Amino acid sequence: MIVFRHVAVIDGTGAAPRPDQWVVVEDGLIAGRGPEPLPASHPAAAERVTPIDGSGHTLLPGLINCHVHLANDGSADTVGQVRDDSVPMSTIRAVRNLGIALASGVTTVRDCGAADNVAIELARAVSGGLIAGPRILAAGRVITMTGGHGHFVGREADGPDDVRRAVRTELKAGADFIKAIATGGVLTPGVEPDHSGLAEDELLAVARTAHSSGRRVAAHAIGGAGIKNALRAGIDSIEHGFHLDDEALELAVGNGAFLVPTLVALESITANAGRPGMPDWVIRKAEAESGAHRAAFAAAVAAGVNIAAGTDAGTPFNPHGDLARELGLMVEYGMTPLQAIVAATANAARNLDLHHQVGTIEDGKQADLILVPGDPAADIGRLGQIALVMKRGEILHDVR
Repeated sequence: MIVFRHVAVIDGTGAAPRPDQWVVVEDGLIAGRGPEPLPASHPAAAERVTPIDGSGHTLLPGLINCHVHLANDGSADTVGQVRDDSVPMSTIRAVRNLGIALASGVTTVRDCGAADNVAIELARAVSGGLIAGPRILAAGRVITMTGGHGHFVGREADGPDDVRRAVRTELKAGADFIKAIATGGVLTPGVEPDHSGLAEDELLAVARTAHSSGRRVAAHAIGGAGIKNALRAGIDSIEHGFHLDDEALELAVGNGAFLVPTLVALESITANAGRPGMPDWVIRKAEAESGAHRAAFAAAVAAGVNIAAGTDAGTPFNPHGDLARELGLMVEYGMTPLQAIVAATANAARNLDLHHQVGTIEDGKQADLILVPGDPAADIGRLGQIALVMKRGEILHDVR
């Protein structure tokens, strides 16, 4: 049994911080909380229980990054890294990135595309206790049209029947969810972000096939036509969403779909445009899209779209461990700090269909918790100063 004492609590629901609280963890679960003083009759008050003094700190749910690429590390040329890496090297990079993510307060990640089933096998390794790291939900290979965005980490498929077969193949391999490519993208040569990818009937086949097996679907979707194709097909989350018009926003709100904006991904490219190694065509596309990206995010916040946090970690100059930077950009472009925290906790858990297990500090949920100095509801930057990380009741990182 572990008890946090004299700690402020942000529970992930959007409620204001509660000062001077106690939180008990037992058998990997949250087993009680309340205002100080801890009742003398509570088992956690026994001398055999060593408390963690949280004075001056805030306790929050473990953070969730809904969009990462574990096999990549922020190299200037992501496509080149994928092309040149062997499976062992990709795996080594991914294991290293898991440690970086965990130390940054991230206790759950959703890997949105890796070649050779690397992320699927890593998910099994973490779940089985072979290596330490955030829990992983892995898509395996993305489903894309022939020559479409992400084909270098994807399974190419054309037409509803071929797409269904592709989805079933990834599910057979152990995919936790399916990633479909609805538009072109920034990091694939020869395609533009506003080009459409899989057609609406193909995306419908993806959604129905995955949903019939109890899996959710994320769609890489940047251009307006492709975003609306995905939403009309019943896709669960839109990744990036650079061009959200009024019709798309109405569809997203009506469907209850999530937006994972990955603001930091384009910011990282444009901020490092002068550094060597990044292909010119990547810089050109990123610079052309950055203004629309920010405007679309602000419009989604104003419209009430469900927003979950994700960084696209692994893309150029966008290493793992930077979720706090993404949350800072969310605040800069229209959210309150508490809204941004919800995007990385309760909303992220809902987006991953893990909300019955993690995402909020509630009795009976898994004890995925982080401790940070100060009050991140007043200064979102505090989430970049992780003092302690607990996953399922085990302290895996502690720099107090």
